[in-house]
Amino acid sequence: MEEMTDLLAQHGLALVFANVLVAQAGVPVPAVPLLVVAGALVQQGQLALPWLVVVAVVGSLLGDIPWFLAGRRYGYPILSTLCRVAIEPDVCVKQTEGIYERWGAPSLVFAKFIPGFSTVAPPLAGAMRLPFGPFVFYSAVSAALWAGVAIAAGMLFHAEVERALAWLRDLGAGALTAIAVVVAFYVAVKWIERWMFIRLLRSARITVGQLKELMASGERPVILDVRSETGRQLDPRRIPGAIPVNIDAPARNLGPVATDREVVVYCS
Repeated sequence: MEEMTDLLAQHGLALVFANVLVAQAGVPVPAVPLLVVAGALVQQGQLALPWLVVVAVVGSLLGDIPWFLAGRRYGYPILSTLCRVAIEPDVCVKQTEGIYERWGAPSLVFAKFIPGFSTVAPPLAGAMRLPFGPFVFYSAVSAALWAGVAIAAGMLFHAEVERALAWLRDLGAGALTAIAVVVAFYVAVKWIERWMFIRLLRSARITVGQLKELMASGERPVILDVRSETGRQLDPRRIPGAIPVNIDAPARNLGPVATDREVVVYCS
């Protein structure tokens, strides 16, 4: 910890830039702790505040822009790919689409503060054909606010940050072990929750082939398309005869659905 503090004091701007760039590029490494420590060093006069904010914003933009261009080029599959590697992929697409659908491009301003949305928002904006200029503007404002809050927290609580670093320094290698155990426990809990959820759903799922056979047999199942409006725009494919349903207000579309027929639901 002492070596990290010394490195940050000597090469703080470069380290912050690299950390933010890697984090925004999608690598699961935290950037906020380093920004908080950098804020404490600003309060001590070891780093310049304007340059610290600038390098954080530039690093964030350089991490976001490739994903935006990928979303513009490849569209919806990029979102699916990102959400498959997310810690909570079952809500990743739906949550992102819902936020963007409600607030539009200005939602990018708050993207950095919403777990999951910060990673998926750039390719979603690209897939939705948001012009490059507004994307850069909103993303820069978001990065400035996000980095500014973390840096301000470090400046305000610089004494507490110093004590925390001293405590971690006294722990030595035990500090890294404790952090690794906490992270591993969190990931394990999320993995177990997901495994149990998928196991529960497995008995209630139907394959594409089984659905086709069911439809061909004359059973006439009720098929509900519960994707968001954004999801339907990004991927216009649909199962023939499917009824579009707003998952937030399903009663509007489910009135005429017969209760004695098989019901099949699909989403993003």
